[in-house]
Amino acid sequence: MSNIDRRTFVKRAGLGAAALAGGMPAFIPRLGEAADAIKIGVIEPYTGTYAFPGENETRGIEMAVDAWNKRGGVMGRKIEIVKEDDAANPQQAAQKARKLVNQDKCVSLVGTVSSGSSISVSGAAKDMGVVFMATGGHTDDVTGKNCSWNTFRVCHSTWMEAHATASTLMKKFGKKFYFITPDYAFGRSLQVAFEDVLKKNGGSVAGLDYTPLGTTDFSSYLTKVEPAKPDALIVIVQGDDFTNCMKQANQFGLLKKIPVGGPQAELEPLWGLPPEARVGFWGIEWYYKSDKCLGVGNAAAHSFIGEYNRRYMKKGDNKATPPTARECFGYVGMDRLLHAMSEAKSTDSVKVAKQLEGEKFTTIFAGSSYFRREDHQLMWPMWVAELRPNGSPGDPSDIFNVQDIHPADQIEQSVAEKSKICKIAYPT
Repeated sequence: MSNIDRRTFVKRAGLGAAALAGGMPAFIPRLGEAADAIKIGVIEPYTGTYAFPGENETRGIEMAVDAWNKRGGVMGRKIEIVKEDDAANPQQAAQKARKLVNQDKCVSLVGTVSSGSSISVSGAAKDMGVVFMATGGHTDDVTGKNCSWNTFRVCHSTWMEAHATASTLMKKFGKKFYFITPDYAFGRSLQVAFEDVLKKNGGSVAGLDYTPLGTTDFSSYLTKVEPAKPDALIVIVQGDDFTNCMKQANQFGLLKKIPVGGPQAELEPLWGLPPEARVGFWGIEWYYKSDKCLGVGNAAAHSFIGEYNRRYMKKGDNKATPPTARECFGYVGMDRLLHAMSEAKSTDSVKVAKQLEGEKFTTIFAGSSYFRREDHQLMWPMWVAELRPNGSPGDPSDIFNVQDIHPADQIEQSVAEKSKICKIAYPT
């Protein structure tokens, strides 16, 4: 793949001059196919609590689009994305989804970090009859009670996250947990799943606080933790809320007194913490520095990381950061969507959705993955890692020491269980 920055690529593509590495024209329409571009709407939070992961998902999306365009596009047609900011607001996300389809003529939708946005965009996309690739909203409902023929989810469900990490945390620390949980769909789903594991293993809830999204002062919650005498503090809040919560827990001395962990830790907020606050055991969804996450000899993963580094890890740039799970979500979601269009030889939503179902593939995840036909959840492993406060020698960003792997079919609800709450029905 040629080394070309995004600004140069967009400029050239706008002039119709983008070319394959061999110098051949990039876009040669096939017989019977229109030469106009295929537009895909991207909805992410570019402002607010989840702006960092939103930007990173977009990087992955753009990498996949560029890779397909350099190969000649889909059916000889260039792929273009139209971006909108939902600010992690579900109502705004649905409005942006309708704008992208009805005004911008996008044939599919990709994105969202907030679970609330994932649900609202899924509903709007169903009303409009277009495929929605939910890259980053984890709540069970996306592929559970709100599942739909048109929606596919890349990231793990909250059920998978909780069941991958709760048992590990109970073995290490005990069975009495104090929870700090975000008060919206994502947090409440994780809380239900965590308590399911506790109940099945004789555990208990020492305390629980639901916190509003965008909380900056966690002191009123953190001061209640030590008196409750939990075996561990479980931090479920994410994004900037996670950073604020962990900083303040460190300032109050809690991190030296009580073990801490949770179902999901992401590099984006962790990099914003001082080393002394980077502690605990956490569920993770992918990691650029671990063969346990990439798979030994996984050429696709190493090619993805190499291309990312060429684009974004500029020498001397102190702000450059390695790829995270969010780039991974965006890349895989867009790549599979375009693959389905290519295989179906169509942008028709029903044809594309049926092509996505059940097809096994090896990509930048370890092993074989597939979107489960019964609920459209991507089935791939979860991992548990201990934090390294100061990174590894030569790479201060390398803060995950990956320890456990949990196969998808061992941590997600079974097909029989899901069939009770999710019914995939295609339009007639």
